[in-house]
Amino acid sequence: MDVFFVYVTAADEAEAEQIARIVVGERLAACANLLGAIQSVYWWEGKVCEGNEAALVLKTSKVRKDELVARIKQLHSYDCPGITCLPVDGGNPDFLEWVEKETEKLQS
Repeated sequence: MDVFFVYVTAADEAEAEQIARIVVGERLAACANLLGAIQSVYWWEGKVCEGNEAALVLKTSKVRKDELVARIKQLHSYDCPGITCLPVDGGNPDFLEWVEKETEKLQS
């Protein structure tokens, strides 16, 4: 089974929730965990910045991963959104099969 966790930071909880609802609704992700508010420290435009953001974790299949990343980039307010894809190496086989099943492309 080829399942990925996709970690995303967003400008705020409302943006994270909007992204989650859209990509799950479009079956690009089987589910989303909204992790809520986080404090971020990062380099941007040559200086260290700090700010409040929100984080979410999406679960998807390998076949939908690239499409999911592209869609998040379309929906996101940042010029360079933080999107990281992490391969899942094991876990509950039933859950992993569910992720793959729920992200299958629907036949038109």
